[in-house]
Amino acid sequence: MTITLDTFRLWPPVLLAPMAGITDLPFRRIVARFGAGLVVSEMVASGEMLTAKPSVRAKARTELGLDMAASVQLAGREAQPMAEAARMVADMGAKIVDINMGCPAKKVTGGYSGAALMRDPDHALRLIEAVTGAVDLPVTLKMRLGWDSDSLNAPEIARRAEAAGVKMIVIHGRTRMQFYKGTADWAAIRAVRVASAIRVGAKGAETTPASAPAALRASGAAGVMVGRGAQGAPWVLAEIAHAIHGTPAPAIPEGDALADLVAEHYESILSFYGADLGLRLARKHLGWYAERAGAPLRAEMMVSSTAQETLGLIRRAFGERIAA
Repeated sequence: MTITLDTFRLWPPVLLAPMAGITDLPFRRIVARFGAGLVVSEMVASGEMLTAKPSVRAKARTELGLDMAASVQLAGREAQPMAEAARMVADMGAKIVDINMGCPAKKVTGGYSGAALMRDPDHALRLIEAVTGAVDLPVTLKMRLGWDSDSLNAPEIARRAEAAGVKMIVIHGRTRMQFYKGTADWAAIRAVRVASAIRVGAKGAETTPASAPAALRASGAAGVMVGRGAQGAPWVLAEIAHAIHGTPAPAIPEGDALADLVAEHYESILSFYGADLGLRLARKHLGWYAERAGAPLRAEMMVSSTAQETLGLIRRAFGERIAA
C-alpha cells in the first residue's frame, strides 16, 4: 500500500500526527530523519496566523532539510480566515494543508473549531471548500468518528469532503466525547474507507510496532498516524514502518548515541525558541526521553536553569549510565 497526494508519494505510509506544543520544527526534523512518510506541524489557529505574530508563524515553518513534503495543519471556524491562512502557509513553503476537525480540547471545541465542526457538517464543508479553493496544494483532513456515539457521521463527512477536493482523511478511532479514553475502534474506521474512494489513514493513541499491523487489517486503512507514541521515541515511526512494510529497521540509539541525540534535540529547541523559552519547553521532551530509557536524573533535568548544566545532565543520564 502507498499513499499518493497529487505528485507527493507518502512512503512509508506511517505519518506523524500534529500535536499542539510537541510537533514543532525541531521535533519534526528528528522524526523525519529516522523515517516517516509525512510529518505534520502542530495545530495553527487560522485567525492567529493572520495576525502575523512571530510565535504563531513559527509553528508553520517547514524547513525539514529533507526531500519530503511538509504539511501544516490549520484550525478554525470561519471559511475566509481558513482560506487566507492556507494561502499564507503555502507561501511559507507548505506542500500539504491539513484541516483540523478532530481536536477534542474544550478550549478548541468551545470556539466551534476542531471536533466541534463534526456537529455541523454543512458548516464544516464550507470551510473545506474554502481551503481547497484557496490553494493549489493537496488538502487533507483529520477528524474523529463523530462527536459522540449517537452521531457517528465520519462516513458522511468523508464522502462530502472527497467531493470538495480533499485528498486524504485520517480518522482517530474515537469520538470527541471519548477524548483519549478506552481503545481506538479500528473496525469503525473501515466504514469511512468504504464510504470514500480517497485514501484513509487510521490513528489511535496506542499505535505501536506490535499493534499497527492489526490496526491496518481491522481498519482497511492505507496507513497509520502516530501521535503520543513518538514522544521520547522519534524513531518509533520507522519501527512501525519496518513492522508493517519491511522497510529497514532504524538504529535505535543507546548510550552515547542516545545522549548525542537528546543533546542535539535540546540545543535545536534552544536555537528555535531562544534560550529562556527553550529551556522551559525542552523539559517535557527530556522527561519523555528519560522515561523511555529509564534514565536517572530526570528530576534534576526538570529544574536545571542553564543550558550548560542541562547538557551535562543529559550526558550523565543517557551516556555514562550505559557505559557504567
